[in-house]
Amino acid sequence: MTKVDLPKDPWSISIYTGESPLSLSPHPDIAHPALGRAQVNDVPASFIADPFFLHHGNAWHLFFEILNHDRGLGEIGYASSPDVLHWTYQGVVLREAFHLSYPLVFEHAGEIYMVPETLGAGAVRLYRAEPFPMHWVHVADLLSGTLADPTPFHFSGRWWMFGCDTPHTHDHLSLFHADHLFGPWHPHPANPIVARDNRRARPAGRVVSINGVLHRFAQDCGQRYGGAVRAFAISQLTADTYREQECPNNPVLSAAGAGWNGKGMHHVDAQQQSSSRWIAVVDGICHA
Repeated sequence: MTKVDLPKDPWSISIYTGESPLSLSPHPDIAHPALGRAQVNDVPASFIADPFFLHHGNAWHLFFEILNHDRGLGEIGYASSPDVLHWTYQGVVLREAFHLSYPLVFEHAGEIYMVPETLGAGAVRLYRAEPFPMHWVHVADLLSGTLADPTPFHFSGRWWMFGCDTPHTHDHLSLFHADHLFGPWHPHPANPIVARDNRRARPAGRVVSINGVLHRFAQDCGQRYGGAVRAFAISQLTADTYREQECPNNPVLSAAGAGWNGKGMHHVDAQQQSSSRWIAVVDGICHA
């Protein structure tokens, strides 16, 4: 790989833990960050960000955006771990002619799928692992248009998807729903869920259930892009209605003031390990 002058101010990825995704802190058993651009050895990486992970086949699998410095485009990188704490970078697993980021991975009906952000394609694209984890095939377009950080999830027998349709101002959130993953997808009649508010519109990770209540995460871009992460409890979600309440301890992730996440944090993907323990992959941006 040709050595290039990489920009300062990189994003990187680490591991947090806690009793709830609403009260996470750096995992005490590892150095932070857990994974940075220095571990990427097949492309010149300006930074890595937007981590999503899952446990499959007795191992942990992490997918994330790599900003390829030479191309100026995001690609999807992959790392694996036996214990969710120590990660080995394995390579770029998805590259397109357009920018890729936010690779939300999930299992459904015996298959593993990915819905990354694909603004340049003019559609929300669905990919399937063939085979998992190194090869991904485009199998459908779920929605047309430009939707930043599309976040699908399954709840109450239906598929739902949040997405920010103002990808440059980060201030407009819409919701869609479908009977089946492959659609057809329909806009929710309550759209826009959020309008003209860049502190809570753009998605910041997977929707999770905490003590039986769905929660969504949003980027707080009020002071700067990627400044912090806020959480919202969803109290009503049907094909006709939507209601949410802001969680009282917001922001749930924010700038540390120094170090690898000194300038901001903008993403979390959390999974429950026991009744009193959650593990999460997060990202942060350091001071230049």
